[in-house]
Amino acid sequence: MKHADAVESTLSDGSLQLTWLARLTAAHTPDEVARVIAGLAQAGSGCKAACVLWGLDQPASHHSVPPTRMDPADWSWLLDASQSGQPCWNPDQHRIAIRLCQQPEPALLLLTLWPGHDATSFLDELVAALQLAGQHLRRALEWSDLQHSHRQLERSEALQRALFAISDLAGSERDMPDMLRGIHAIVSTLMYAENFFIVLYNAEQDTIRFLYFVDVESPAVFEVGQDLPLSTIENTLTWYVIRDGSARMGDTEELLAQVSGPVALIGSDSYDWLGVPMLRDGRPRGALVVQSYRQDIGFSDEDLTLLQFVGSHILTAVERKQTKDDLEQRVHLRTLELAEANRGLQLEIIERQRAEHLQVALFQIAELATADIDQSEFYRRVHAAVGELLNAENFFIALLSDDGQRLTFPYSVDEVMAPPEERPLARGLSEYVLRCGTALWADNADIEELVRQGEVASGRSGAPAMSWLGVPLIVGDEVIGLVTVQSYSPLIVYGPADQELLSFVASQVANSLVRRRSAESLRRAYEQLEHRVEERTLALRKEINERERIQDQLRHQVMHDSLTGLPNRGYLRDRIDRVLNSIRHEPLRRCALLYLDVDRFKIINDSLGHLAGDEVLKEVAMRLASCVRHPDLVARLAGDEFAILLEEVEIPSVAMTVAQRVLDALGAPMLVAGKELQPTASVGIAIGYAHYLAADELLRDADIALYRAKELGRKRFEMFDETLAKNVVDVLALEVELRQALQHDQFEPYFQPICRLDGGEAVGYEALIRWNHPSQGLLRPADFMKIAEDSGLIETIDWRMFELSCRQLVRHGRDDTFMTLNVSALHLRHADFDVRLIQLLERTGLPPTRLIFEVTEGALLDNPERVRATLDRLRMAGVGAALDDFGTGYSSLSYLHSLPLRMLKIDRAFVHELDKDQNSSSTTVVAAILALARALNIQVIAEGIETETQRDVLLAMGCEMGQGYLLGYPAPIGQWLEAHTDSE
Repeated sequence: MKHADAVESTLSDGSLQLTWLARLTAAHTPDEVARVIAGLAQAGSGCKAACVLWGLDQPASHHSVPPTRMDPADWSWLLDASQSGQPCWNPDQHRIAIRLCQQPEPALLLLTLWPGHDATSFLDELVAALQLAGQHLRRALEWSDLQHSHRQLERSEALQRALFAISDLAGSERDMPDMLRGIHAIVSTLMYAENFFIVLYNAEQDTIRFLYFVDVESPAVFEVGQDLPLSTIENTLTWYVIRDGSARMGDTEELLAQVSGPVALIGSDSYDWLGVPMLRDGRPRGALVVQSYRQDIGFSDEDLTLLQFVGSHILTAVERKQTKDDLEQRVHLRTLELAEANRGLQLEIIERQRAEHLQVALFQIAELATADIDQSEFYRRVHAAVGELLNAENFFIALLSDDGQRLTFPYSVDEVMAPPEERPLARGLSEYVLRCGTALWADNADIEELVRQGEVASGRSGAPAMSWLGVPLIVGDEVIGLVTVQSYSPLIVYGPADQELLSFVASQVANSLVRRRSAESLRRAYEQLEHRVEERTLALRKEINERERIQDQLRHQVMHDSLTGLPNRGYLRDRIDRVLNSIRHEPLRRCALLYLDVDRFKIINDSLGHLAGDEVLKEVAMRLASCVRHPDLVARLAGDEFAILLEEVEIPSVAMTVAQRVLDALGAPMLVAGKELQPTASVGIAIGYAHYLAADELLRDADIALYRAKELGRKRFEMFDETLAKNVVDVLALEVELRQALQHDQFEPYFQPICRLDGGEAVGYEALIRWNHPSQGLLRPADFMKIAEDSGLIETIDWRMFELSCRQLVRHGRDDTFMTLNVSALHLRHADFDVRLIQLLERTGLPPTRLIFEVTEGALLDNPERVRATLDRLRMAGVGAALDDFGTGYSSLSYLHSLPLRMLKIDRAFVHELDKDQNSSSTTVVAAILALARALNIQVIAEGIETETQRDVLLAMGCEMGQGYLLGYPAPIGQWLEAHTDSE
């Protein structure tokens, strides 16, 4: 009681309160303020114990003054008190928590009171003092937080400066050891790092390398910069850091507890050790280690965190430096390689320059062989050219005499002793080359060996050469001499290249000799020719008289045909002109000209031969002569063309009677070359009136009538009239329009589908030409193709048609369809037809496999071997061939097995008969064609299908494809494209 009374008296004493306030004012840190507050509370009556508590958000690291152990069960009570502005009692009713301040963090005063004491009065006495103390504690906590933030900021700045310094080191020009020393110095500014080393780990090779090592107690055990197996440091602390990829820190006992196996010690044992891994993408790439041998210096968690953070930047700096060093090393090596390559290129340039020089010299030598110079100048220039390529100071050309017993030297240059102009053959080196017919390249040792073998006689004439090279001159299979160079100096030695060069020179010399010998022979031939001309002149003088004698006979022959003896065209024209001149003086008089030719005479020539054809022409001439009376004239104009001039014709029917008589006479059988022939003729008749001014006009009109007779089926005659003349004019006009159509692109391909007979889908198209005539509309081929053939425009039109068809099929057609084009025999007569067709396909972009060209059997008869070769070349390029109108030609079966055909087309004549009753012959023919095609693996297309019955019969017989009006009319390709789109 006495103590309590003393305390109460003390509290009530104002001077003592001033002392307490002075102590509170003098306290600056939170711990100091807390001790003053705890002392004030504990000095009060009834207080058993007192402490100040803060850091409640982390119970494990809370702070209390004086230090007081807290029961974990009390934390909920303490947290409630930190949120309340009123004193908060513990459930045991002996302890009370009073919040001193809320900011910067809650701080509590914990009081343990004596049982039975009046707590209310005790708390009332402390209220004013605790308010003042709480404010002072709040300021002390704020000041402590501010100082802590300041220290953290300074440390961050120092760390940032260190990282910048490390980055600058990585980009500097300092070498690796100097850079690592700088990194060590930077780490030392952040923490204690007197003993420091860096080790790198190569996971691919499982090796380590100590890049840097500084230790005040232990020297380096391993050589810095050397690659070592990781097993070298197995079970060491550094090994565990690299293997596990996790940091280790502490003294020996603490480190032993952090590893799962034994620990091997290398070097001196340290008091404290810290090692962190350097990670890249979560995988260890090395380690940083610092260690302390002083008991007063250890490492903290903050050092560990710092070193881990710095470690990643050090790894980046080291890798950058290594990459830079590696790059510099590669650049250095590449520079050396480029220098070596440059030296190689320089050598190659020198070699090429030498080769160019060699080529120029060789070309000069080759030109000399045909130069118009004498032999001495030729030898001199050859020597000069050879001297530019090799050492030829000692050079000679030797030739065998005509009898082969002596050796002549037409050209020689020698610095010691030139050979004589001529000498008998002996057993020297030159004779050895002549005997063997091969080049000899020898030095003194080789020559001595030849002497020992007996090939060359000892005691060579002249000064002995140190190196000798001789090459034979060969004309055909005969050796006529040699070319030789030799050297008297050991510094000049010839080699294989020199031998090859001299061999070329020898061939040119030999060519020159042959040329000059030929020139001499030609000169002698000219002399002989002049002598013979003189003799022939005398003979010609004797022949002049003979020629004058037969001149009259020649005049007759000029005006008559040598084969038939009939007058020729010139004779006929003279007679016509005389008759027309008479008619102009007698206007009522008439004449008639019958122009005729023998039908299909070419077939007679081709099948029986020209001799048989000549016999036919002679017989025709005799029969024609028997059909006329004097003074009418029968003439042979050309080939199988004849003309009959009737000088007096009262009425046109007279000419028609003679024409019929001619047809009857020619139609009688005749026996030629063992064959009975019955030739026919076509006749054109023109009546000569006074309006004809020249013979050519009458010949023209008769020819027009003849042309009309041929058009109407041959074996007939036709009379010329104005209608025929007009038709000729129309033909000429149409020919002009055809040329304009080509210029203005008026032709257009129409496409008729080729369909599968079972499903009806189009698998291909036949391209057919149409002419969009500006005034007559759309014209079919029958309207203009004959005129195109006669005018020579057909091939140009065809090629235009081919190109348009290919381009339209590429632009609009489906990729799975093919196209057929009709090719006439005219195209197949050109040897380059296949080349032009392939070039057209390349130009238009149409694949060759999509094109099939149709040929008729008649085209195959023109030149079978050439046609077969053309088809073979096109087949190799991918272009197919089809035989059109099969079954109507001359020898279909004979060509099917020998020609490279992809398809054949059954002629429409057979197809049209299939839907007629009791027509077994056409059915049999079609069946035979299909069977033959299947046996030869040839596809078949039936043409002209116009009824469903025809299609069904063909389908039942095994025919797969067809075309005709039933399946589709020819139309522009756009129509079929739209139809295909609609079907889809």
